[in-house]
Amino acid sequence: MAEHSLIFSAGEYRARLRRLQSSMISAELDVLMLTQPADVFYVTGFLTRFWESPARPWFVLVPLAGDPVAVIPAIGADLMARTWMQDIRTWPAPDPRDDGMSLLRETLEELLPVVGRVGLPMGLETQLRMPLGDFDQLRRSLATHKFIDATEVVQRVREIKSEAEIAKIKSICAIAGRAFDRVPDLAGVGVPLDQVFRQFQAALLSEGADWVSYTAGGAGQGGYGDVISPAGQVPLADGDLLMLDTGAVRDGYFCDFDRNFAIGPASDALRQGHDVLFAATEDALTGLRPGMRAHEAHAILATGITKRGGAPLAGRLGHGLGVTLTEWPSFTPLDQTVLRAGMVLTLEPGLELAPGRIMVHEENIVLRAEGCELLSPRAPQTLPEIS
Repeated sequence: MAEHSLIFSAGEYRARLRRLQSSMISAELDVLMLTQPADVFYVTGFLTRFWESPARPWFVLVPLAGDPVAVIPAIGADLMARTWMQDIRTWPAPDPRDDGMSLLRETLEELLPVVGRVGLPMGLETQLRMPLGDFDQLRRSLATHKFIDATEVVQRVREIKSEAEIAKIKSICAIAGRAFDRVPDLAGVGVPLDQVFRQFQAALLSEGADWVSYTAGGAGQGGYGDVISPAGQVPLADGDLLMLDTGAVRDGYFCDFDRNFAIGPASDALRQGHDVLFAATEDALTGLRPGMRAHEAHAILATGITKRGGAPLAGRLGHGLGVTLTEWPSFTPLDQTVLRAGMVLTLEPGLELAPGRIMVHEENIVLRAEGCELLSPRAPQTLPEIS
C-alpha cells in the first residue's frame, strides 16, 4: 500500500479508518456507506473540484474490518489511484440505464453478512448525493439488509481534528489573514463593493489559497443588513461599515472568519459595537473548556454582549469548521453537543447596532485541554479605519 497520498500520509487515513470502524462497532454497523464530497475526501484524500458537477454519484464503502472500497465513475479512477486507496471499482458514468447501482449493490453484498446493517448519514448537515429513485431501488434490492442512520458515527469522528488537520486549517487562516491585511489598499470611498469583493478574492489566491469557495459580507451606513449577500455595485461612502467574510481553501481545508472596517472616521456607535464584540470574543477565548456544551458557548458570547449593553443577534454565534465551511456543532441555546479537545470551531458573536443594521465578528480556534488556541490572526482591538 502506498505510504503517500494527495494531502497526508497513508497513516493519517488509517487512523481515521480505525476511529470510524471503532464507532461502527458501537453502532452495530457492518458497512458504512458514504456519498457526500466531504466524507469521501475525509476517508480517501480524493481532492477535486469535480464535485461541482452533479451528473455522477460517488460512493465509498467502509467495512467493519479491512480497507475502504471506492465505487466511483471511471473518470475519477486515475485521481483516486493517487490516494492511499487500493480497491477502486468503476463504471462508465453517467449511464442512464444503470448509473453504478449494480456495481454498488454487488460490492455491498460482498462486504455484508447474510443479514447486515448499512450505515448511512441521514441527520442534520447530511445529504444523500445520489438520485433518490436509485437509492430506493438499492434498498429494495438489498431487502435482507437494513439501512441505519450513521450521522453520529461520522460526526463524532470528524469533529475531532488531528494535529495534521489543525496545521492545514491554521495555514489557510494565515493566508486569509494576509489577504485581510491588504483590504485597506483595496477599499475606500468611491470604490464599488463588487470590485472590493473581486480584488479580495484575488488577494486570497495570490497569498496561497487553492480556491475561494465563499466570499460574502456587506457594507452600509452605520452597519450592514446581513452577512450572506453578494456584492452590489454601490460605491463605498464615508460612514459605511465594511465587512468581508471568507471561506478560502488550502489542501481541502477551510478557514472561516471575517473582518470589519470603517470607511472614513468610525462613528462612536461603530467603535462601541466593535469593542463589545471584541470583548465578548475574549470572554469565550478565556472561558471555553472541553466538557462544556455548545449552548454554553452561545451563552458566554451572548452574555458578553448583553452585559456590555449590546443586543445579541438571534441564531447561532459560532460553529464547527474543517473540510466544509461550516460543521457541527452550532452555538445556539438548543445545541447539547459536548465540546471536546481537538474540535476546530468559530466564535461568531453578532449584535444589532440599530434597526436593520448589524455587526458580526468571527475568529477560528482549536479547543485544547487547557482552553482555546487561536488559529486565525486576532482582529485589531480597535475598529480599523480606511481613509
